[in-house]
Amino acid sequence: MTGLPKAAEDFRILVSSPARFRLFMLSRLPMAYMAGLRVVSLTDEGATVSVPFKYLNKNPFGSIYFACLSMAAELSTGVLCMMHTYKANPAVSMLVVHMEADFTKKAVGKIVFTCPDGKRVQEAVEQTKVTGQGITVHTTSIGLNAQGEQVAAFRYTWSLKVKSPAAA
Repeated sequence: MTGLPKAAEDFRILVSSPARFRLFMLSRLPMAYMAGLRVVSLTDEGATVSVPFKYLNKNPFGSIYFACLSMAAELSTGVLCMMHTYKANPAVSMLVVHMEADFTKKAVGKIVFTCPDGKRVQEAVEQTKVTGQGITVHTTSIGLNAQGEQVAAFRYTWSLKVKSPAAA
């Protein structure tokens, strides 16, 4: 057991089950499912997501298409938001409101994106639940190839907001 609240720990366990999370992706994130994204790890500190180089993910230049890289990077930040908003009381909505990316090396092979901003996300979710005010949280995800070389860096701004009772 981690230091996570019960609902967040339940979500972490759900994500840790490859079969259950693949079913979730198939129903809610079908493109991520088709791209072969995998949650490698999820803790209160951060998340790691991998994306393989395969036929469906390739571009004409022999590397992973930037949109597939973006999906993996977003999932590494979004799964942290999802973990901390899962079964939240009051319910909290989440939405990407900004994204920036830098591509530094050709992405071939399996690329692993890591976001170390779990505590920042948790604090933002708690703040919006206490104040009832919307808040933004900035997250970063770094993609590394099998040699440990950085291929991309993504920065996502998430908007977190307590849902109105009618929307919950």
